[in-house]
Amino acid sequence: MITTSQITMRFSKTALFEDVSVKFVPGNRYGLIGANGCGKSTFMKILTGQLEPSEGEVVIGTGCTLGYLRQDHSAFDKHTIIDTVCMGNSNLWKLHCEREDLYSKDEITDEEHERCGHIEDEFGEAGGYTMESEAATLLIGLGFTEDLFEENMTVLQGGFKLRVLLAQVLFGKPDLLLLDEPTNHLDMESIEWLVELLKRYPGTVITISHDRFFLNQVCTHIADLDFHEIRLFTGNYDDFTIASLEAREQQEKANKKVEKQANELKAFISRFSSNASKAKQATSRKKTLDKLEIKKFKASSRVSPFIRFQPKKRLGDKVIEVENITKSYDEPIISDFSCTIGPKERIAIIGKNGIGKTTLLNLLCGQLKSDSGKITVGETVQIGRFPQDADEILEQKTSALEWLGRYAAPGSSEVEIRSFMGKMLFRGQDVLKETGVLSGGEKARMILSKMMMEGGNVLSLDEPTNHLDLESIEALNFGLSLFPNTLIFVSHDHRFIATLATRIIEISETGITDYPGTLDEYEAAKQKQKKG
Repeated sequence: MITTSQITMRFSKTALFEDVSVKFVPGNRYGLIGANGCGKSTFMKILTGQLEPSEGEVVIGTGCTLGYLRQDHSAFDKHTIIDTVCMGNSNLWKLHCEREDLYSKDEITDEEHERCGHIEDEFGEAGGYTMESEAATLLIGLGFTEDLFEENMTVLQGGFKLRVLLAQVLFGKPDLLLLDEPTNHLDMESIEWLVELLKRYPGTVITISHDRFFLNQVCTHIADLDFHEIRLFTGNYDDFTIASLEAREQQEKANKKVEKQANELKAFISRFSSNASKAKQATSRKKTLDKLEIKKFKASSRVSPFIRFQPKKRLGDKVIEVENITKSYDEPIISDFSCTIGPKERIAIIGKNGIGKTTLLNLLCGQLKSDSGKITVGETVQIGRFPQDADEILEQKTSALEWLGRYAAPGSSEVEIRSFMGKMLFRGQDVLKETGVLSGGEKARMILSKMMMEGGNVLSLDEPTNHLDLESIEALNFGLSLFPNTLIFVSHDHRFIATLATRIIEISETGITDYPGTLDEYEAAKQKQKKG
């Protein structure tokens, strides 16, 4: 068990949260949610002891072990991938290293000989003989192949290093498992594997995530960080959304009832205060009125951007025609692929990381040339593009206001551009920040702002939800649902795909599957095929 007692965290005079007292109970899985910048990661670091709170304390149950998903991707560069995972159990790894050291010696002392007799028992009891097989199971579940196990961590890019660190913390089987954005850089298959693993996890899980599918599948409780406090809700993310809306509606109804009563009392007092026979009743009602209280709503840290995509030019019937295209780098990525994309289709490109999703999207939208075959884009098509790497478009040393102003309608004033940016949550001096220092979420909102200003009639988006908070994801999801024309996107966000896509293109090791239906229909068809 882990509890916090009156935790307060201040930076300068600003409090992220105050007097937070919560108890995280064994067997429960908590989703820690809140707007970007509200203090979720700070709170997580306080729980792990990496940060000291301004006030209050954290109490961890006696004998409880704690595991935390590390964010230092280069900490294990000198070790092999499988050894890095095994280090998640520090006691077992210590025994393993001692055992290896003893057996590597040509000559040993009597004391070391005696130790050899004992260490085998300790090593076996600690799970040493199944250590590597258990580590391998975790790595395979996270998308690694066996040929990589003995490679050094330096061969991996950041996203795959994070997967190894996730396997490491899971390998330790801690009583308290703390995960900060564990689904970042995971593909859909790996996310689903992690979901099933965490559902069976016997300890306490506390996870920060912006993935609604993940939160819904994993969480038994939601810890909502808002109004400078943490409130616990029973259920998953959807349950929390309903409960918080109902609580607000009830408070609004209660306030209206109080307002009505107050108006009736004021009317009576005004009418009869000078009437001697009614003076006592008027005085009594005055006392009742003074006791009435309308509860004020606290200012939430949650704010949603206003996202709407309005095509400036009508889209014709011909959008994209693909005939037998191929694309290779060191090995074939796309082989002999053909398709026709129409004017109202919503296409999700899915598949494992590194399989070629971005390559296909860029081919379809003219960012790459195919090695062979032909891609014909309709004459009326104007593509609005969201790249996976925002820095591909943003200019590092240019202010956000100046950069976005280049895409505004001719004659737009600075006031109009600032107003537009305000709707996308850039307030005050934020608009003068250089784009190079913006956060991941701010960069994503800049690109979306550009797309809205350009008014493309076909939208191409590559992992648009990666850096957005839940409110921005919901706003983007809704904005895209209203878009009337062709939408082509790459995503690992299950709910994002399930609510938008009407056609699924999956890239796998065996080729490309083009399915004319929703994600749920596609997954049902795959299950039926497996059983058949």
